[in-house]
Amino acid sequence: MDGDMGPLVDLARDWLMDVRRNHALEHATVSVLFARRGPQRLAGRAKSDGFYIIGRIEPDLLRSCADEALLRLQRGETGLAVSPMCGTNLAVTGALCALATIGSLARTRGSKRRDRLGDAVSLSMVAAVVAQPAGRLLQEKITTLADHGQVEVTGVREYFPGFMKVSTRRNA
Repeated sequence: MDGDMGPLVDLARDWLMDVRRNHALEHATVSVLFARRGPQRLAGRAKSDGFYIIGRIEPDLLRSCADEALLRLQRGETGLAVSPMCGTNLAVTGALCALATIGSLARTRGSKRRDRLGDAVSLSMVAAVVAQPAGRLLQEKITTLADHGQVEVTGVREYFPGFMKVSTRRNA
């Protein structure tokens, strides 16, 4: 074994970029859907070969929204890639609030209990405010990728009512 990890690294990078692209397309698709039909209870999960949508929506409508979202991303509407409803935002908020609480409690060991609790609550509130732009930035830079130049939507499959997959392919 010569230790050349190049092909494996390339494969992992391509896989990650595909997941990021599909995460962006998932956000854009939901944004288009909400613009057409108003807010709905939905959840999504990106994969390297597409994304899943959990929620009551007709497959033809989902396909139409995904096609429009892809076209709009390809035309440069990169803002569609970032969503205020993304789980990334929840994860960032939870992590920052937990760190703020732990940090404030560790820093104020000699203080009275009620003062420590007040400090923890105050710092957690600051962390929650900071988390909003931090979550957006994390989406923009790490968890989504708006570049969809060679991507196509290849289909929508309904596994059972309320659970569908939008399949994509990147043409190299």
